[in-house]
Parts: sequence; structure tokens; C-alpha cells
Amino acid sequence: MQVAIIEDDEPTSKQIHDWIRSVAPDISVAQWYTRDTAEAAISCGDYDLVILDIELGRDRHAGVAIINAINKVGKGTPVLVVSAMPATIYRGIMKALDAWDYLQKTTFDEAEFIETFLEMLRAAKNRRQKTSAAPNSEELTIDPLQGAPFWRGKRVNVPLTAQRILAALYARKGEVVSYDELFAVVKSGRNRENIRKHISTLREAFRELDEHFDCIENIPMRGFRWIASRT
Repeated sequence: MQVAIIEDDEPTSKQIHDWIRSVAPDISVAQWYTRDTAEAAISCGDYDLVILDIELGRDRHAGVAIINAINKVGKGTPVLVVSAMPATIYRGIMKALDAWDYLQKTTFDEAEFIETFLEMLRAAKNRRQKTSAAPNSEELTIDPLQGAPFWRGKRVNVPLTAQRILAALYARKGEVVSYDELFAVVKSGRNRENIRKHISTLREAFRELDEHFDCIENIPMRGFRWIASRT
């Protein structure tokens, strides 16, 4: 397995590198120090995990751009953000970008980092095994790490609420999922119009990848159902 460390401070990068090798000596660890080299590596590399800082040199939001580049590749690579930026502000932002977790520098120790890293590593190994075992068994797959959906191998870019609705539909393929049941997976806007808007967002996102997508069926007055593709 391969891990990328993206951190412009060399002592910090070395420390993270040493912590990883202390618990996973067989893992290949690549270290990148700038946004340009990191984005180039991400575009052509196949990393199982990425650990990065938000601020690289004078680029205060380099980490955000790199996470977006990772998401664009569409492999669902888990990202651990390690930054000096305040966790109270940035943890929510990073979660919204599908980062696995956020550790604020000076507030965590080796034990906390290793615990988080090993948790990510186990999940990444499980995902790799599932992908190897049945790479094409389903047209829709949902990343076990972060819930991100993939349609025929390509990432479907939808907001978190739409992801939750999709997961609820797909978990009960072939069955009608009522509006009341869908209300339970949204945090706000628990009304039929809002659910229909999320369904419309899902359909549009799928049709950007497949113009013939027709797997979400409207059941008038009741709810929606995930059905097998007819194309």
C-alpha cells in the first residue's frame, strides 16, 4: 500500500513519516512539499491514503485544492488533514470536502495520530479487497469510507444530504422508500418538496455521467424506489 505525506515543513513531514513506519514498516511512503508536486503525484499515482497540511508555503488553501484534485480523480482516497489552523473552524470544512478527519497541530500526540492512521488503513484495506473481489459486480458502488457514490466506476458528485438519500434508496433496492423514511435521513427541510429537489439533484448528477440513467423511480404520493437499470 502507498501513503502520501503532503507537508511543507520538513521536520513535521519526517515525524509523520517515522510514526507511520513505526507501525507499518512495509508501507511505501512518498513525501511532497509543494502544491504543484503534490497535485502532479496525485494525478498519476495510486495512493491508498493521503496526509496533508492545508497551508503549503504562501498558498494558504493549497490543501483544499489538493483534496479537490483527489476527489476529481474519483478513487475515494481517504485524506487526513494535519494543520495548525483552528480545528473549530476547519474540521467542518474538511468534512464537507470528504476528508476522513482533521488533527490540529500541537493538540494531538503520537498515540492519537497512530490510532487515526491505523483506523484509516484498515478501512482502506477493506475497500481494496472488496474492489479486487468484485470490481464490476454492481453499476452503483458506495465508498465504505465516506459514503461517496460511484456509477460504473466514476464518482457521482452530489452533496452529503443527497448521498444519504441515495444510500437509503440503494439499501432497499426494489422497495418503495416512503417520504417519511427519507425525512429521517435529512437534517433540515423535512418536506416533500425538499426531498424531490434532492432526488432531482441526484438524477442530474448521474446523467452527467450516463445520459440514459433511469434507476430512481418516482412512486406518486408514496416516495421513491431504486430499480435496476434498463439500459
